[in-house]
Amino acid sequence: MHRTSAQTLINIEWRIPYDFKKINNAHMNPTSLPIDYLPIFFVFLVAAGFVVGTMLVSHFLGPKRNTKIKLDTFECGIESKGNARVPFSIKYFIVAILFVLFDVEVIFMYPWAVNFKELGMTGFVEMLLFMAFLLAGFYYIIKKGALKWE
Repeated sequence: MHRTSAQTLINIEWRIPYDFKKINNAHMNPTSLPIDYLPIFFVFLVAAGFVVGTMLVSHFLGPKRNTKIKLDTFECGIESKGNARVPFSIKYFIVAILFVLFDVEVIFMYPWAVNFKELGMTGFVEMLLFMAFLLAGFYYIIKKGALKWE
């Protein structure tokens, strides 16, 4: 008598020990205990121990030759003059913040471009809305004159 694959699977299932079935169905009841996170804690502990240990060993075993030239401030080979606390124009900071803002928003377009076909028309409309908000913000900062350099 020839068995079908379904009959074979049923017979194999009856031969599996009960405990194995329980382990195999563990993903059906996702409960995590604090003990499950112990390996992650040990990885962080070893990493922090390595960093602290390396710093301590280099501090205690490294050479200590403090001379006047070594302790002097060094800025790109140019002698430093005056106070380092010179006020800068706020324009530098505004341009930097706007660059980071728009740069991060553009990064969100890469996953969309990779999954363009899977997202379908809904994804396309969502990206159009995203681009509309992005361009509205860009129009706003142009109107406010935030990018004018004077």
